[in-house]
Order: sequence, then structure tokens, then C-alpha cells
Amino acid sequence: MQLSIGKLAEAGGVGVETVRYYQRRGLMMTPARSGGEGWGAGIRRYDADDVRRLKFIRSAQASGFTLEEIAELLELEQSDDRARVRSLARQRIAVLDAKIAQMSETRAALARLADQCAATDKGPCPILAAFEP
Repeated sequence: MQLSIGKLAEAGGVGVETVRYYQRRGLMMTPARSGGEGWGAGIRRYDADDVRRLKFIRSAQASGFTLEEIAELLELEQSDDRARVRSLARQRIAVLDAKIAQMSETRAALARLADQCAATDKGPCPILAAFEP
């Protein structure tokens, strides 16, 4: 399978600029142009391994990993350091748990304000008043 950058991006569910960004960040390799070097000398071709890597990056991002953590995961993929992979996953879980707790608190506060707003038609709306500086 030989894909252009556009087809690679499409296969990975991203835009071409996202692929280029990952290349600049060192998460993906930039293959040589076919037909030589220089502007317009040829096009870059990507294969199934590039599609797999792009999908890996996107899946890891969807799980909340940062690009720096993803770079480390990609390096760890070549080793057998499962302890470090577990450690990264547990760190990400702790961050997600903190975000979930914060969102739960925010939801509860907004629910209280909505109940207060529904309790009376007099005075300023408690929801709008809560957002006043």
C-alpha cells in the first residue's frame, strides 16, 4: 500500500496539516520524495505502518495522553518496559479522575443554580448573577 499524504490523512481521520504537525513534532517520519529531491521532484509515499502509527497517535490523544506522552509511548512500543507504560497510564487515569471530580462539582453547582433560578421569578437570575465578575 502506497499512499499520498492526503490519503494517509484520510485513513487516519485527520487533515494533512495534522500529519505534517506530527512530523514536525517527531511523532511520524517524513519519507523522502519519490523521483528525487527538491521542490516538485516527486511525492512522498506512506504505507500501512504509517497508517497504524497515525491511528495509534489519534487513539492515544483520544485517551487524554499529551503529545509528549505519546512520543514516549511510541518509544516504549519498541521496548518491553511494561512497567513504564503502566505508570504513564496510571498517571493519565489520575489526571482524568481529577477532571471528572472537577466536572462533577461544576455540574452540582450549576444544578443548584438552576434550582434556585426555578424557585422564583423575582430578582436577578441566580445563574446569571453567578457569572458576574
